[in-house]
Amino acid sequence: MASKKNKKKIQRNFNIVLVLFAFIFISVVIQQVTQIQTHDKTGTPVQPTVNSDVEKYTPILRQELEKVDLEEYTVVLAAIMEQESRGKGGDPMQSSESAGLAPNSINDPHQSIKQGVKHFQNTLAYGNKRQVDFQTIIQAYNMGLGYIDFVAEKGGTHSETIAKEFSAIQVDKNPKLYNCGGDQNNFRYPYCYGDFTYTTKVTKNINTLIASNPDLPSFSLGL
Repeated sequence: MASKKNKKKIQRNFNIVLVLFAFIFISVVIQQVTQIQTHDKTGTPVQPTVNSDVEKYTPILRQELEKVDLEEYTVVLAAIMEQESRGKGGDPMQSSESAGLAPNSINDPHQSIKQGVKHFQNTLAYGNKRQVDFQTIIQAYNMGLGYIDFVAEKGGTHSETIAKEFSAIQVDKNPKLYNCGGDQNNFRYPYCYGDFTYTTKVTKNINTLIASNPDLPSFSLGL
């Protein structure tokens, strides 16, 4: 009788051990799965990259900049191209208007790059003359040299708030032209002259380019 009781006790203890083991095993598995899922969600993010068309044109940008001793700005012009067109179309630098032409009048990427470099060279020279920061110079590629004068009168440092102020002034001059195509849902509305976030976007492109192309000539942007 005692022997049967002992056997039952042993069997009961064995069953308890099995249940505990199974519980521990399942808990470990769940923990590992959770860690893997968490790592997938919070691990190192995928580094954004610029468009392949921009990378294709980057050597040409560099060559044109070398001609005017501005090779160190290659990454900046590539970042501007990324923002303007992602390297698409016949005017990837969107430089037609800087040449006094209607938008997209230039239909030759090489000519677009030459004019874009010329526009940047003029913008950089004028920005340095007026002693504004480099962010202002980037924004002026989009908003024109008048933006440099506007920022210079406000202390020489760009901000999106100042870009909005400048845009609003230009909109007041020609509200029918600068109305975001009548789309009040456009993020720029009612600041429809240029893009007041332009410098912010180009700066992100610059950082991406530097991270993915460390051999590109660049300089301390101070951004």
